Amino acid sequence: MPLPQQHRYRVLFTVLAILAGLLVSLWLGGRYAERRAWDERSIEARGQLQLYAQSIRTLVERFSSVPEVLALDSDIRSLLRAPHDRQLRLALNLRLERLNAAAGSTVLYLLDNHGETLVASNWRDWSSFVGNNYAFRPYFQDAVRNGGARYFAVGVTTGIPGYFLSHVVRGDDGELLGVLVVKLELEDLQREWLGQPGVLLVADSYQVVILSNKPAWRFRALQPLDEQARAELVEVRRYAEQALQPLAHQVHRQIDADADWARVDGPDGNRDYLWQRLHMPEEGWTLHLLSEPSGLADSVRSYRLAAAGIWMTLAFLLLFLAQRRKNQRLQAGIRERLEREVELRTAELREAQDGLVHAAKMAALGQMSAALAHEINQPLTALQMQLGSLRLLLDSDRPEAVREGLQRVDSLLQRMAALTGHLKTFARKTPAGLSERLCLGDVLEQALQLLAPRMRSEQVELRTQIDDHAEVLGDAIRIEQVILNLLHNALDAMADSEPRILLVRIARDDDSCLLSVEDSGGGIAEETLGRVFEPFFTTKPVGQGLGLGLAVSYGIVRDLGGSLQASNGERGAVFTMRLPAAP
Repeated sequence: MPLPQQHRYRVLFTVLAILAGLLVSLWLGGRYAERRAWDERSIEARGQLQLYAQSIRTLVERFSSVPEVLALDSDIRSLLRAPHDRQLRLALNLRLERLNAAAGSTVLYLLDNHGETLVASNWRDWSSFVGNNYAFRPYFQDAVRNGGARYFAVGVTTGIPGYFLSHVVRGDDGELLGVLVVKLELEDLQREWLGQPGVLLVADSYQVVILSNKPAWRFRALQPLDEQARAELVEVRRYAEQALQPLAHQVHRQIDADADWARVDGPDGNRDYLWQRLHMPEEGWTLHLLSEPSGLADSVRSYRLAAAGIWMTLAFLLLFLAQRRKNQRLQAGIRERLEREVELRTAELREAQDGLVHAAKMAALGQMSAALAHEINQPLTALQMQLGSLRLLLDSDRPEAVREGLQRVDSLLQRMAALTGHLKTFARKTPAGLSERLCLGDVLEQALQLLAPRMRSEQVELRTQIDDHAEVLGDAIRIEQVILNLLHNALDAMADSEPRILLVRIARDDDSCLLSVEDSGGGIAEETLGRVFEPFFTTKPVGQGLGLGLAVSYGIVRDLGGSLQASNGERGAVFTMRLPAAP
């Protein structure tokens, strides 16, 4: 074959290879741009959903303890035992009206054990719940079975959707008396979402949209409902007379477990969306955020042009290198020396980088050591003194005393570990019902560690009388929560007093252990002494407390089989916690 023809084939092959590489680079650039845009938008959407979920949780948790605390009220129990007492019903209607306005909820109401509404905060309104029977509602049935419930439904009386939080009311003997319910209308929260980017959908356990930043999307079914599910919804009238239209959609591509690229036939037309999901297992809801691919086409075009430019640059570079092959052979020696020089400089650069990294690590270690030095200096000083004592004991041949000294050294080491770990342990959310053998003195010490900065700044004199043999069975975190509430209240009571003296006693009394907190704040007025454990009762100025701290503490101590009492001492108020002693 003649040489010119071989040259033509070589040129043709080169051109075809360049065109093929160009097409591949355009395809890869487009795919990379799409993937990058999806990932960035998915991360942004996940952050938005986290904020939406936090706003919902904040609203619900703000009112979750209201029915449970009100269930302890003696007047409510009295009305459930005597539902025909008109004077008591009027008084409780007025009281629920005031509490509802103060708490910011929509309606507070009380059902008897048959589901009939006895009193309600909206007793004056045309839509009053008083006299209506809601026994068919799951929030009543679940509260009777499980003690409490959370439920979303469209109001039967008002026709307005709401979130219902309920808690059962029982007598001292465990007898079922009724159910307390607080209704939250989420319309204000939904209005806050108006104008936010994308389409936000809040779907319940039936995958029906109950909230949205676009009202036209509400009460759409994200998946088909079978006949049994529809019959259940009609029976409890969960969505009242709303027609549940399906929201047709087709998934083009799954990005990850909680994100899809889908075409949705919604109220705004048939469009493509990035569909991001976030589950809220506490409420049984799922948040969905539908985002349109804004700017995706421009991004794909830019990445394709960039990929094509890189490929063409690389292709021409390869051609140029091929043409300069002979010259490269001649310059092999120079290149070899340059490569050795580059390797040497690269090694030096890496060594310098390693030194900088090591120096940064040492600087960080020095900062951490400086931060911990102040807190562990006292235990270290004590350790040094103990070690000196141990040397003297060893020289005196007193092994038992040495063993006791080693135990003290071990306790100091444990104290140093506790200084760095206790705050994290206390912040952990622990479920109720845990039980372990506890020394009340140890729990008190942990609580005082958290309050030590405040006591030092306010110049409070602490006096303690502790029986080290006072041990109880319970949850350390919950008992510490009660002690912290009592200590905080004592410090608040002494804010304007001089001198500030805080006296804490721990003692064992037969089968019980007592912990008392006494302050020098002047005491509690006799007319209010019997009401300090009532929910929402407080003597603090407006804005400094809801009056729930002592009520919650009272409930915790009662759950542990103990009691919490308030009285006045010589200098001020005295709160006494009594718990059964550990056997």
